[in-house]
Amino acid sequence: MSCPGARLVDIAQADLSGGSVGSGAFRVLNDYQRDFPLVPRPFAEIAARCGLDEAAVLDALRAWTASGVVSRVGAVFAPRRIGASALAALAAPADRLDAIAARVSAVAEVNHNYQREHAFNLWFVVTAASAQRLDELIAGIEADTGCAVIVLPLEEEFHIDLGFDLVAGRSDATGMRGMPAPADESAACALPGLERNFMRALQSGLRIAERPFEALGHEAGLSEGMAIELIERWVAEGLIKRFGVVVRHHELGFRANAMCVWDVPDAEAGRIGRLLAAEPAVTLCYRRRRALPDWPYNLFCMIHGRTRDAVQAARGDIARRIGLDRWRHEVLFSCRRFKQQGACYLTDSGT
Repeated sequence: MSCPGARLVDIAQADLSGGSVGSGAFRVLNDYQRDFPLVPRPFAEIAARCGLDEAAVLDALRAWTASGVVSRVGAVFAPRRIGASALAALAAPADRLDAIAARVSAVAEVNHNYQREHAFNLWFVVTAASAQRLDELIAGIEADTGCAVIVLPLEEEFHIDLGFDLVAGRSDATGMRGMPAPADESAACALPGLERNFMRALQSGLRIAERPFEALGHEAGLSEGMAIELIERWVAEGLIKRFGVVVRHHELGFRANAMCVWDVPDAEAGRIGRLLAAEPAVTLCYRRRRALPDWPYNLFCMIHGRTRDAVQAARGDIARRIGLDRWRHEVLFSCRRFKQQGACYLTDSGT
């Protein structure tokens, strides 16, 4: 006899394939990527709102996590508000790509690692407690692989990871337009010791349990109430930009994605970036520092779709309407995903 949670998983998967997106199971997965209840028993609150049973919601979330549909339930931290982060890439020889990708993925602070169709064929995101630590990690990868790494720090964010609408297959772009990256990285991660311990516990996500904030607080030496209050404060201050269910696009059927880049004049980048970020098909959009002479591009966006043709069509339509392709450009489709997890600013060693 199947458990209620297993039935919820089946129902939600059917909804994603074209069934009723109003079902409670689907709402758990789609609606609580943000506005997650910061209360002692959040899954009971979600269940009540969706007309479900708390135990079934817990079972479904555990099953989605085990299958990879859900990455975690927890915080998405604002880039460079707490530590240092950068997109990086290298050109791995084809016969060594897997070994080099494994070396990169072994770094705890690397949270995304993908093969893309380009001479720079391995792309990864590094987050760290400080700019110095980030530099050390990059230097270690270069020394161990023999591959030069280009490092592309964020300069301005137009739309970054605010949740993924499972109906439309796009991100929710509410409220994150044209925000410059912090200028002073030397102050990154300047948190009191107690808060650093809490962040270290939080960055991997909540335990899927009846009282997850109690378990989280216990791990960090805080009460349940203090844990909730600290998350509320970090959300209000913008250190946490989203708290809720973090889904993986590929496992939900959006199997094609491309990083689209342009070499836009710096004076135009902000205006063009805001136009690009407003497009429904764009899931991420930001300006990054160039790495000349090897990488001349400063404007980036991601487009996700169910098929490669759909992504290409969306990209072509956007480029025509905005006039983007007057500037030098490239399209880098993802080939393989070696690693995808939440950002790890603080490791167990405290760095």
